[in-house]
Amino acid sequence: MDDLNLTILLASVIAGAAPIVLASLGETLSEKAGVINLSLDGSILLSAMVAFAAAYQSHSLVLGFLAGSIAGALVAALVGLFSIYLGQSQVAVGFVLTLTAKDLAYFFGNPYSRLYGPQVGTYNIPWLHEIPFLGPVFFKQALPVYLSLALIAGCWFYLYRTRWGLSLRAVGENPSAAYARGIPVRRAQLWYTIAGGLLIGLAGATFSLCVKLGWGRPQGAEGTGWIALALVIFGGWHPVRVALGAYLFALLQVLGIHFQGWLPSIPSQVFQVAPFPLMIFVLVLTQSAQAGRGPTTLERRGFFRKLWRILSGAAPAALGKSFRPG
Repeated sequence: MDDLNLTILLASVIAGAAPIVLASLGETLSEKAGVINLSLDGSILLSAMVAFAAAYQSHSLVLGFLAGSIAGALVAALVGLFSIYLGQSQVAVGFVLTLTAKDLAYFFGNPYSRLYGPQVGTYNIPWLHEIPFLGPVFFKQALPVYLSLALIAGCWFYLYRTRWGLSLRAVGENPSAAYARGIPVRRAQLWYTIAGGLLIGLAGATFSLCVKLGWGRPQGAEGTGWIALALVIFGGWHPVRVALGAYLFALLQVLGIHFQGWLPSIPSQVFQVAPFPLMIFVLVLTQSAQAGRGPTTLERRGFFRKLWRILSGAAPAALGKSFRPG
């Protein structure tokens, strides 16, 4: 593969991973606060539809992204209200909402199916886009892609370098102790669930207005929410590792497209499905590493020992558990 093709490949990975990165970071924030938002998949589809419809009707991309973000936040708010304040099962509430949001997206989005609407163009960052190799990969992208890159560093800094991030992690690890220290646990959980929903809604808007343009059935984003949920586990609830998992999945998808051209005798469906079992295999390894069950024969080798250390991580101790003050 020559330099030009490699540049195009990597630029496609960075662009294609943007909505997955946004959704995964949103779920990371929510789960760090102890709330599992299983409405991800349906919420992404609903946000994609709302964003496209709003942008199509208003001829404004800004309003489209705003509407998509609000749609994601509203679904997340329902998850928070039912699970945090009404004590319902987070898994059950999220699963019901993902099915409901998916059906609502297809029902209300039917009039907008296959219509040509506004789309986000690329924006070249002055001077930086002229850097050999790195310029076309990182600095000739759409604005939502730049935002996804910035949020990786922003989420890491917020979680591990600020007092508010420390409070967030305390709520997810030991809500009783956090409450004793004066932190309004349930309010914090609701806030971070909604904040995560905003990013999930932004991911849906990025799909329909930037990556997989337009709206239809299928839209092309189906299954992304479940992948984002898996990536949070893959990344050990660490925003940087979660984002790396998103780029790995996007790379597998892009390579699948290239392999269709290189190996035409193999059915295209094989390459379309291949990234999913590969991610499942990686998740099995990750779960073993996080549970401390690494193969002893591999642990003796330096590379695998370092890999096991990278993959290791633990879920917030209070993840999925309802908290009652007092």
